[in-house]
Amino acid sequence: MLHNMLSYSGGVVGLIVLILDLIVIFEVMNSNREITGKLGWSLLVFFFPVVGLILYFLLSGRAEHNARYEAI
Repeated sequence: MLHNMLSYSGGVVGLIVLILDLIVIFEVMNSNREITGKLGWSLLVFFFPVVGLILYFLLSGRAEHNARYEAI
């Protein structure tokens, strides 16, 4: 029973990493960064999912690059 649970947990962890990667890529695409910055962060997260996520959350300066929407 324990062996089945451990072999299944890799799929759950992979799914969580995939969801977080997609969130990061959509956040980067909606940011006010230059196109080269968007492409760089997206490629980093695409090719190195776990390392890219960690680097993005630590080094990207998310607060200053988030697109801000103003009310009409």
